[in-house]
Amino acid sequence: MSVSATPQAPAKASFKFPFWAQIVTGLVLGVLFGWLARSQDVSWLAKTLEQIGDIFVQLLKLAVAPLVFFAILVSITNLRKVNNAARLASRTLLWFMITSLIAVGIGLAIGLLTNPGAGTGLTPQDGKLPKRTGSWLDFLTGIVPKDVITPFTELNVLQIVFLAAVAGIAALQLGNKAQPLLNVAESVLELLQKALWWVIRLAPIGTVGLIGTAIASYGWELIGKYATFTADVYVGSALVMFGVYPLLLATVAKVNPIQFFKGAWPAIQLAFVSRSSVGTMPVTQKVTERLGVPKEYASFAVPFGATTKMDGCAAIYPALAAIFIAQIFDVQLTITDYLLIAFVSVVGSAATAGLTGATVMLTLTLSTLGLPLEGVGLLMAIDPILDMMRTATNVAGQVVCPLLVAARENILDRDAYSAAKSSPIDDVNADAREAEQKVAVSVTA
Repeated sequence: MSVSATPQAPAKASFKFPFWAQIVTGLVLGVLFGWLARSQDVSWLAKTLEQIGDIFVQLLKLAVAPLVFFAILVSITNLRKVNNAARLASRTLLWFMITSLIAVGIGLAIGLLTNPGAGTGLTPQDGKLPKRTGSWLDFLTGIVPKDVITPFTELNVLQIVFLAAVAGIAALQLGNKAQPLLNVAESVLELLQKALWWVIRLAPIGTVGLIGTAIASYGWELIGKYATFTADVYVGSALVMFGVYPLLLATVAKVNPIQFFKGAWPAIQLAFVSRSSVGTMPVTQKVTERLGVPKEYASFAVPFGATTKMDGCAAIYPALAAIFIAQIFDVQLTITDYLLIAFVSVVGSAATAGLTGATVMLTLTLSTLGLPLEGVGLLMAIDPILDMMRTATNVAGQVVCPLLVAARENILDRDAYSAAKSSPIDDVNADAREAEQKVAVSVTA
C-alpha cells in the first residue's frame, strides 16, 4: 500500500522587518534618545532607558546559571555520539589557544604603536580599586565550589562549569544507567533555550535602553578622553574578526569567508548588543550548525567556547589595557611582561566566564604583571562601549574554531555551509517546517 502526503501550497510571502534591521533601528533610537536625555537634561528619559537596559540584561542573566550547567552537561555526554571525541576536543582547545595568541599579539602590537595612555590627561588619582578582582590563587581555588547551591545563587560561572563537567563525565562512566537523567537534562536544556529565544526577540528594545544609557550617562566628552584606547580596542577586534578569522577560514578550512559572515551574523550582532557570550549561546549554536558543523560536535564546542573562548575580552582588551594603565602609572613594561600577558590570555580566559564585562580577567592580568589594580577604575566608565565590540569578537571566534576543526577533520557539511543564509532569529520555526516537509513523502508498506 502506498500512502502519499500532499504538501500544502506555500503561503504568500509577507513583508518582514529583518532582525538585523530591528537591531540597527534600536541602535539609532538608542543614540537619539540618549543624546536627547543628556543634552536636554531629561532625567525621566535617562531613567527609563536605564530600566529598559537593566531589565533586558537581567532577563539574559536569569537563564545563565541553568543554561550553562545543562549545556555543558549535555555537550560532554553528546561526545559519545561522535567518532574521535577526544581528538575533536583536543583540536578545539588547540585552535582556541592559537587564535587567542594571534589576538593578544595584535592587541600588543596596536598598543605599542599607538601609546593609548599618552595625552589622556588622566592621572593615577583618577583610578579606584574594582569591586571584583582576580588573582591566580583566586582563579585556581575558585574553580571548586564549597557547595552545590552557592555557584548558582552567586552566578559563579566557572564553578558551574566545573560541576557540569563532573556530572557529564560521571554520566559517561555510568553509561545506560544515566540515560534517564540525560533525557531530563536534554529536555530542560531545550526548555531553557526556547525561553531564551523569547528574550532574544526583545533585543531591539534592549538595544534602545543599553545604547541610550551609555550615551546619556557618559556622553561623547568621556569617550574623547579615551579616544585612542577605544579606537585601539575596536580596530584590534575588527582586525581579528574581519582579518584573522577570514584568513584562517580561507587557508585552513578552505571555505568562502564571506559566506561565514552571512551565516554567523545573527549571533555576532546579538553579541554586540547583549554583551553576553552565554546569553547569545543558543543563537551561536544554531548558526554553527547551519554553517555545516555536525550538531553532536557543535553542541560540545559552542558551550565550551561560550565559557572559555574570549579573544576580545581575554586577549585584545587585557593587552591594550595593560599598556594603557602602565603608561598612566608610568611603569615600563618589559619583554617578560608582554610574554606574561600572552600567557594569561591563553590560560586565564575562562575567568571571564562569558558574562558582560572583563573586569576579572583584567585584574588577573594586572596582578600577574604587578600593575596597580586602581587602573581598572580608569576603564570602568568606558567599559560598556568597549564590551560590545569585545563580545562580538568573542562570539565570532566561538563559531570559527568549530568550523576550522570540522573542516580539518572532514566532518564539515560544505553544502550546508555554502547555503547558510537564513537567520535563525528571523526564522525561528524553520527547523520545525523542515521537519514537516519531510513528512510529505511516499511511504510504501
